Amino acid sequence: MRSTLLLLFLLNFIYAKEVDYLANKEVQHFIQKMVTQYGFEKYHLEYLFANATFDGETLSRYKGKRRPNTTDGTWVRYKTKLLDPVSLNYYRSKKEQYLPTLQRASQEFGVPVDVLVGFLAIESKFGKYTGDYKVWNSLTTLAFFKNRKQKYFYSELKHFLLLCRKKNYDPLGVKGSFAGAMGAVQQMPSIADRFLIDYNRDGLKNPWDIEDAIGSVANFLHQKGWVTKGTIATKSNFKGKRFKMLRTGYNKSYSLKELKKYAIEPLSTLDAQNAYLLKLRDKHHDEIWLGSKNFRIITRYNSSTNYGMAIFKISQAL
Repeated sequence: MRSTLLLLFLLNFIYAKEVDYLANKEVQHFIQKMVTQYGFEKYHLEYLFANATFDGETLSRYKGKRRPNTTDGTWVRYKTKLLDPVSLNYYRSKKEQYLPTLQRASQEFGVPVDVLVGFLAIESKFGKYTGDYKVWNSLTTLAFFKNRKQKYFYSELKHFLLLCRKKNYDPLGVKGSFAGAMGAVQQMPSIADRFLIDYNRDGLKNPWDIEDAIGSVANFLHQKGWVTKGTIATKSNFKGKRFKMLRTGYNKSYSLKELKKYAIEPLSTLDAQNAYLLKLRDKHHDEIWLGSKNFRIITRYNSSTNYGMAIFKISQAL
């Protein structure tokens, strides 16, 4: 472990000195595109790229095939760090503090209050942890160095510049997650551009403002097709230690009839004849859950079974 950390440190140190973004033809093409299509000043973009620093640690998370727990936590981590009694009590206090805003968003967008609390809890613990990575460094690294999501981050870099211009942010000063997500509900630039709203009515759309974050995530879920009063997930009757019969995941859907052939049945009613087969790998056993359309919508915000189930379990606990 120490040797790996040392290697990442050395890579960061070496590339931080050697990378000249302005000498990269793809960077020059990107600059010209932003000037021609969006009216940016060339000298300003050149200044920004001259001050970009390569982030080897972030790049390593996206190199090669997706490896478990490099861009998302294990279920044990979610359970012990975000679903522990102290954290749940903290979420309850924040729910009470922002209850009028949460109730207004729930009524307007049809999303349960406690699901909205779950997003604020998981993403930043209501603004406590919004990330200390420089978004510019993360996105320039991921946009111009080969990785499995390079095209996606190239697009996000464009949206980040557009967002910064719209909001009058200094691109070099904005901080967020290692992937470039910002604010109290960790929105990627393209998501902020489409779904961020001025929910506290102060004339600003601020991703770091809790009330704007509440309205924005409710707006996202609503526009993605949230089913008002619909189910989210139910536990199955699986009682074994490890489940290996079928492929599982937030995007692995089976008919209830097919699952029954494997002796997998829901313990409570789902509002659909198909279900997403979800596995939570705990220390000594697997929990098998069945998710509905609303569960899939939650994971459109973050493509992770553990993430979606953490939000659901927080909503249940509250």
